[in-house]
Amino acid sequence: MTAEVSAKPHLRLPAEWEPHAATWITWPQTPADWPGKFQPMPWAFAEIIRKIAGAEGRERVRVLVGSAQVESRARGQLAKAHVDLTRVDFLRIPTDRGWMRDCGPCFVESRGKLTIAGFGFDAWSKYPEFQLDAQVPAAAARALGLELTPVEHKGRQVVFEGGALDINGRGSLLTTEECCLDPEVQVRNPGYTHADYEAVFAQSLGITNTIWLANGIAGDDTHGHVDDFCRFVNARTLVLCEEKNAADPNHDILEENRERLEGARLEDGSRPEVVRLPMPAPLYFDGMRLPASYANFLITNAAVLVPTFNDVNDRLALGILTEVCDRPVIGIHAVDLVWGLGTIHCLTRQEPQG
Repeated sequence: MTAEVSAKPHLRLPAEWEPHAATWITWPQTPADWPGKFQPMPWAFAEIIRKIAGAEGRERVRVLVGSAQVESRARGQLAKAHVDLTRVDFLRIPTDRGWMRDCGPCFVESRGKLTIAGFGFDAWSKYPEFQLDAQVPAAAARALGLELTPVEHKGRQVVFEGGALDINGRGSLLTTEECCLDPEVQVRNPGYTHADYEAVFAQSLGITNTIWLANGIAGDDTHGHVDDFCRFVNARTLVLCEEKNAADPNHDILEENRERLEGARLEDGSRPEVVRLPMPAPLYFDGMRLPASYANFLITNAAVLVPTFNDVNDRLALGILTEVCDRPVIGIHAVDLVWGLGTIHCLTRQEPQG
């Protein structure tokens, strides 16, 4: 199911594979995000930052820290992990949690210059602590000297998260009805319809073509983020997760999304190429299903960083992504990370090259 709307022609949301000026990440400082597993988190983040800033990713990393004390700890741990600190900027921007993909700045090209789309953030309409996270886009705009453009519709600020969309840089956007349109669970924008969201995407991001998928995967705390199961890897190619075990709840969820993509069109009317990506075996911790998925990868300037799970499908997933991506693919151990209910893509936000 797709829809075409009239977009502002001077706006464009760059694709993730286009050149980055930097990647943004928040240094982990909230033990409640990884209860019982917080101790290894700084080292897991240090490895991600090392790959982005080093020869593999070849770009700057902007690390948000809440205080001088947090910055001092972060510098020490990054140095021990052999991170090139000349490629790391520390920004004193306090946050409630660490999910930069969702609360961080949404960079948009406007007449050849970068601006920030001022979406609202309310912790996925689920958690009470979000007041600091909600201020991150404004703080980022001040830090970089960029214009922050409020995103409003029907007289109120639009609440939306970066993990709820994926784009191809040419006008097509993926999202889910579960995240955007559920009238009872984690309702971000009460009363909004397909048409309302399509108008928002067109007017704030320059999107001309919205592809509506159905539901997100089991264990997803966000209630339907698309970046856990379906991603663009170039302007015409999508990877879509596949669960072959018919008894797993993700089997039917992902098959319905596959059926939707069979009828989907890109912004030029052509069909996208859809490549199937396996799912790892289900992961649980303390009785909770976790949203483990190879689709939560991050595309950097010179590599693709992919979460891995000590699973027999790790090698297969890395091989498939190697075939469809135009840069080296690197696995990052994410068994501990995913206890926070997200992995590499959820934790980062790319800043396009202005």
